[in-house]
Amino acid sequence: MNIPVTKNSEEWGIQDSRTVYNIDRWGAGYFDIDDAGNVVANPLSKEGASVVLMDVVEEATSKDLNTPLLIRFQDIVRHRVQAVNEAFRGSIEQFNYKNRYRGVFPVKVNQLREVVEEILDAGKPYQFGLEVGSKPEMFAALALQSQKDSLIVCNGYKDAEFIRMALLGIQLGKKVVLVIEKLEELSQILEISRQTGVEPTLGIRVRLRTKASGGKWSDSGGENAKFGLTTAEILTALEMLKKEHKEHCLKLLHFHIGSQLPDILTIKRAIQEGARFYAKLYKMGFKIEYMDVGGGLGVDYDGSRCAFDSSMNYTLQEYTNDIVFYLGDICDVENVPHPEIVSESGRAIVAHHSVLIIKVLGAIEKIHKCKLQNVDQEHALVRELTEIRDNLDNLNKIEAYHDAAERREDAHHMFNLGLLDLPEKAMIENLYWEIAKAVVESFKAQPHIPEEILELEESLSDQYLCNFSVFQSLLDHWALGQLFPIMPISRLNEKPTRDATLVDITCDSDGQVNKFIDLKDVRDTLPLHPLKESGNTFEPYFLGIFLMGAYQDIMGDLHNLFGRVNEAHVFLDPDEPAGYYVEETIKGNTITQSLSAVQYDENELKRQMKAQIDEAIRTDKLKPSDAMRLLADYDRGLKQYTYLSI
Repeated sequence: MNIPVTKNSEEWGIQDSRTVYNIDRWGAGYFDIDDAGNVVANPLSKEGASVVLMDVVEEATSKDLNTPLLIRFQDIVRHRVQAVNEAFRGSIEQFNYKNRYRGVFPVKVNQLREVVEEILDAGKPYQFGLEVGSKPEMFAALALQSQKDSLIVCNGYKDAEFIRMALLGIQLGKKVVLVIEKLEELSQILEISRQTGVEPTLGIRVRLRTKASGGKWSDSGGENAKFGLTTAEILTALEMLKKEHKEHCLKLLHFHIGSQLPDILTIKRAIQEGARFYAKLYKMGFKIEYMDVGGGLGVDYDGSRCAFDSSMNYTLQEYTNDIVFYLGDICDVENVPHPEIVSESGRAIVAHHSVLIIKVLGAIEKIHKCKLQNVDQEHALVRELTEIRDNLDNLNKIEAYHDAAERREDAHHMFNLGLLDLPEKAMIENLYWEIAKAVVESFKAQPHIPEEILELEESLSDQYLCNFSVFQSLLDHWALGQLFPIMPISRLNEKPTRDATLVDITCDSDGQVNKFIDLKDVRDTLPLHPLKESGNTFEPYFLGIFLMGAYQDIMGDLHNLFGRVNEAHVFLDPDEPAGYYVEETIKGNTITQSLSAVQYDENELKRQMKAQIDEAIRTDKLKPSDAMRLLADYDRGLKQYTYLSI
């Protein structure tokens, strides 16, 4: 349900915008609105400088980096690494837990080198490690993870090459743990260990009965999970280790019950079940050192702080408190040592650090003014709808709307029968939408709004055409319905008077965003400002899509061959006049790069174009000078950004 905005423009203030867009809730202290109505980033939360997003956009534009533009705040990544580690440290001290925390970052959440390197650098004081789930991730982790005391946890299915690379890491003195996901992997690991003479460090993923209830990722846990060993399979694995005299190689017990866990009760149940597995295995003689509680630490995308799948009903500190308390308590009851705690929080570390800035190119509105040429010969339906519109204040609003809808349907049938001309049809449609808009406005101050009026309000909304691709930059929204905070990054001292959905520039009708965050439910439209005309175009109007750092960076596809977007990396620096600087800019894909990804060779394309232009010259379709200019335009165009330049 949409929350109506009823304040007059002259009464509108910054706090009103904070409330409408919930930025003071989902922003987690990293994002806010300044007194000028601009969105600012606070990469160190309450410390350090604030960064005005519009300033970064303008600086990037001066460097020929147009929108869509992804802004990375690497200091937020560092702050999140510190926050997770310090939360665990606080819980360990509070509950007198007799071991330490050893976090790992799951590389699959964001494989970009600059992100992984920043996490590793920020995590050095905490011996923060990496989790990998594929051979390419393993190769990258072996090279990047130079801190030998930090863990590299190897999840996912493995082949011989994967296993050999893990053993290579062990030979180099790294703490590389091969987690057994299926029973057959253990036999292969033991065989390759014999061949190489390198003892493996092993972990077992246990398939817990506990699973998340509801949510988009709930099916990834529980008894039907894709990964992990059942209780019976674990006992078989233990017998295999005993037979090979490798009991001492089992160092880690792992479980994972899903991504973006919204409900703390699920986490409480899982850690208690997992802790019992650890205690029983330890008593059986397997001196496990690490308890890996997996990922799942949520991000509050909508700010509602509830058990909705785009939110979470707990804080970071409550999460760490429950893990530390229940694990320590069960270990004490079972009289076994406290293991080192490992977690694989990825989303909670990187989600906040990147913002996608997109430019609005135009608005598609329902009402487009037009006039009949022969006013004296107006159609009867036009007269009837005009009368309803002009006398609406004196009519029952619902009844008037129903009458207008009936006249519109009559017009549709008459047009199909050839009894209505285009100018009359256009006027009837405009009158219908004018009446509909007035009826919706009349209900906004009322405590109860009928369902059909809410549906009508949604159908009245504008479509704002934005220069980006949903499939490239918001794949989780398209595929899973994941919600992301979206809002204007300027003009927030003005009242947003338009309700809109967003459409991208792809040729696919699914390339749109029509679900938005809200405290009570999911909004169908987003409050936006009317575009300001400037000559034959509009003044620049930019939207920010926030909390984009997890998964979206790497999962986008090449629909319509729109490639990676431009990037600007921002670092705080107190010696800079503004308190920050743009450390690096990375140009997005050119047309040539996107084409090469689907096997188009640049030189071959140029050759084929030149052959066609030569033929046009030979047959006098083009003058040689014009032909050479067109060929140069084609060549130059191949080097341009894949997105629109308007």
